[in-house]
Amino acid sequence: MKRKLVLLGLLLIAVPGWAQDEYKDYKLLGAGVRSRPDYDGADKQELQLIPMVRYYGRTLFARTTQGVLEGGARFELAKDLFAGAQLAAEEGNDRTDVDPGASIGLHVEWDTELGPAPLNLLFRTRHHLDSDLGSQADLRATVGVYRGGGLLAGVFGQATWASDEWVSSYYTAGGGGLLFTALGVEGAYDLSRRWVILGSVQVRWLQDDAARSPITERKSNYFASASLAYRF
Repeated sequence: MKRKLVLLGLLLIAVPGWAQDEYKDYKLLGAGVRSRPDYDGADKQELQLIPMVRYYGRTLFARTTQGVLEGGARFELAKDLFAGAQLAAEEGNDRTDVDPGASIGLHVEWDTELGPAPLNLLFRTRHHLDSDLGSQADLRATVGVYRGGGLLAGVFGQATWASDEWVSSYYTAGGGGLLFTALGVEGAYDLSRRWVILGSVQVRWLQDDAARSPITERKSNYFASASLAYRF
């Protein structure tokens, strides 16, 4: 653990002045492919097509860059501190006959810096439109660790909590609490002034009752994605 912290510190020190204003106005639209477990906790991986969206208007936004496909409205409460509401897509679980759906919720997001590195902090609530499926809450942090030669790279961590209804619906039994923790890396590389390749890899660890569920075949899973997007 100590070596990992030292390495992260060196990466942060090495960031060559990646200012927030240089990337916050990028608008991206594209598609890609993702390798993910059949469901969180499954032993089998599957491939799925995914959209790639990053749009921030004066009020409206849409994105896939914070872990889910979501869009809505947000307002700047103070410099680089935003609050808003969003509609998000939610995964289903064939194992427990839960269909894909959508959620509505609120979020608070802060763009700041950790030394020379950009830091994004996000707290988000997600209430499933099917009230029987309950709700979730995410706490996510992303730190930029490299910028140079057309490459942007960052590391992120996330913790997600779920209600009793969500856990019992998706995992057949159990109560609410910490659902999973995740750690990953993400990056973007400029192929040209307009075209960008994006990728991410993360490891997710199920926690508490979800990890002990009878349908959980493994407590950790990986997610990996690659996308091509047009910047406008």
